Amino acid sequence: MNKGYEKLKEGLKDFEETSEIRFVIEDYNDIFSNFDPRPLPKRGLSENFLAEAKRASIVKEAEKVDCIFLVPRKVRDFKGEVKIIERLQKYFKKHFNLLKNEKNKTIKKGTLFIASGIIVMLLATFLLFNFKQESFLTSFFVILLEPAGWFLFWEGLDLVIFDAKGTDVNLKFHKKMAHANIKFISNLD
Repeated sequence: MNKGYEKLKEGLKDFEETSEIRFVIEDYNDIFSNFDPRPLPKRGLSENFLAEAKRASIVKEAEKVDCIFLVPRKVRDFKGEVKIIERLQKYFKKHFNLLKNEKNKTIKKGTLFIASGIIVMLLATFLLFNFKQESFLTSFFVILLEPAGWFLFWEGLDLVIFDAKGTDVNLKFHKKMAHANIKFISNLD
């Protein structure tokens, strides 16, 4: 009885770690854009497919996803499926890396803005402390540097906190799909 419980527990663990997303398609063209005339392995992906995949993957908590396409038995092309799987994996890995690089650039840019803002505010403080507004030029630079420093500082925080976090949903989706186990299965005709 203890062995049966352990086996059930192991099965539940696998179920928690992976999750299925199923798509019923009439043919392989449902995955790809109708406006792209290139052969299937090079065609762009359909916006409808991407939107549906994103919607379905967001509700799945598991990091590992099985992406299953249910295809009518009469239209299955096993060699073509291998190429399509490679195309999908290549697409999602490429876009995951692009989004990751974009997020890193945004964080670097925000950090640079924050540091620049702090430096500008320190410069304004230095001028105010050492020259005590003795001249028109000193007053002018303090008035100019203080808002510039605050602007750079707050803009940098906005980039780091909000803009970088804004890509997280797409990043998570592309990461899940890049590591997804993609399968084609004949559906009941």
